Amino acid sequence: MPHVSPIEVEKHLKGVNYPAKKSDLIKHAQQQGASQGVLETLKDLHEEKFNSPIEVTKAVSEIERQH
Repeated sequence: MPHVSPIEVEKHLKGVNYPAKKSDLIKHAQQQGASQGVLETLKDLHEEKFNSPIEVTKAVSEIERQH
């Protein structure tokens, strides 16, 4: 999986209404023209629902630590 920073993911999630499901985040990122790396990172998130952008950032950081 390509290295994707939490900041890069956040950039494609601007305008998301929280709480949001993982599937909603993926759909929004696709509509924003996110790279395959960003989409793969979102698909790898362990949680299914996020209450804030901070929760997404923490989850993405956790994935990065595991790789």
